[in-house]
Amino acid sequence: MSASSPAAVRLDPGHRSSPRLVGISLAYFMVLLDTTVLAVAEPSIMASLRTGVVGVGWATTIYTMVLASALVLAGGLADRLGAHRVFVTGVVGFGAASLACALAPTLAFLLASRALLGLFAAAIIPSSLGLIAALYPEPGPRGRAVSAWAAISGAAMAAGPVLGGWLVAVGDWRAVFLVNAPITLAVLLLCRTPIASPRTARAISWLPHLGLAATLAAATLTITEIGQRSWVSATVLGLIALGLGFGTALADRTSPAPIVPAALRRNAKAWSAFGWGAAVNYALTTVVFSIPLLLDETAARTGAMLLPMTVLIALNPLLTGRIIAARGHLRPIRMGLIAFPIGLALVAVAIAFHDSALVLGLGLLLCGLGVSWTLPALVGFAVTQAAAEAAGAVGGLLNAGRQIGATVAAAVASVVLTGHHGGTAAVPFLIAAVVCVFGLVSASTTSRRRGSVARVGLVVPVLSRRHPVEAAEGGAERGQMGVADAAGDGAGLRASGEQVAGDAHAGRVAPAGE
Repeated sequence: MSASSPAAVRLDPGHRSSPRLVGISLAYFMVLLDTTVLAVAEPSIMASLRTGVVGVGWATTIYTMVLASALVLAGGLADRLGAHRVFVTGVVGFGAASLACALAPTLAFLLASRALLGLFAAAIIPSSLGLIAALYPEPGPRGRAVSAWAAISGAAMAAGPVLGGWLVAVGDWRAVFLVNAPITLAVLLLCRTPIASPRTARAISWLPHLGLAATLAAATLTITEIGQRSWVSATVLGLIALGLGFGTALADRTSPAPIVPAALRRNAKAWSAFGWGAAVNYALTTVVFSIPLLLDETAARTGAMLLPMTVLIALNPLLTGRIIAARGHLRPIRMGLIAFPIGLALVAVAIAFHDSALVLGLGLLLCGLGVSWTLPALVGFAVTQAAAEAAGAVGGLLNAGRQIGATVAAAVASVVLTGHHGGTAAVPFLIAAVVCVFGLVSASTTSRRRGSVARVGLVVPVLSRRHPVEAAEGGAERGQMGVADAAGDGAGLRASGEQVAGDAHAGRVAPAGE
């Protein structure tokens, strides 16, 4: 039976589909958990591996750098090789790389293992939604499945710092990686029966993705050298980064499978959304990376102190979905870009003047509102600005942009906080606040294209008249669009799971908004 035959994607009975959905959700939970659970372990890593802030910063940046470079490529591989094969490979690899991280005897070994972790995380993210499309070809059940998937995985953002703090308190930093082993086994057990998904003869182009990874690496090294005042090295590396970036852009333009499709190259509003996503992730990573390094607290207490932000990121998107429905996508984006810099300023004050926990908690609360108002609306806005054939690429680019923002944030924060003293500790938060203000200025001067909300509303009715096979095709491609919240929070899809899940054939039907 061919992978694209009707029987191959027929909706499984509920008792068979539900365990698989739990397994798919647990895999995404594991990926998101890894992005937050590590934060509170940073001081333990520095002491154990005898490294400084820059070293532990690289442990964060190398993960997001590889993830940003590989996400769009992974979506293409899932379409070409089948979502289930890519998903299982990603889960097994993620579990093995986690064990390698836990056993790392040196910083260099940890960095290599973290790079592999980012690579396998990129394989899990788009393929997981491709599998949901195959398990639930009808828009209604698929919408409920995606909402459940996002709700389960969204809990990772709130659980990460607390669980990480507890694990470090019980053992040390290695425990935050060992926790992935039982989760990996559970996912493989729940998803042991192959899930048939359609395959396409989608072209794969490696050079632009490798060029993007090399560009990010050179740019991160440039930031590090600037922080160490090695001006000659910084200048050389900066020129190398510019050259690599220019070469990557040229290679992408001539590629049979470009990272940036021709339809998006001159789309100013879509690129604005990518910039806003990078700004939000820059700010979020600054907080998550810097707070554990600056607070003179145990890992468990640090994790608890981050709860005002992380709990809101997990729960507030339910309200954001209602705002989107009533006011459109731009309203919550602007609200988030107002709340975030105010929150960052309060965090900076609390850190610089050792103010009360109340000021820090209020700042983190506003940062949580900033994330949970902005991210759920970003994909929907970006997709409604793109032509239908570019819809699948929009989410992949938005998520890649967000990871680039995270990479730069960790690099800048690690450089600024190296040997910090006095008010210098507040600088990373103030830089992040300025970045968000630039995003707010851009969002305030952007108008929603007429008719975009109406186009979002048309998606599910259109799909309901399509053949189940057609509805399931392009699952991994649509997965790229739906995972703009990946590796940062589980917010986006839960805010409007029905809309994202209804867009099963991204690039061939009217774009769905998140």
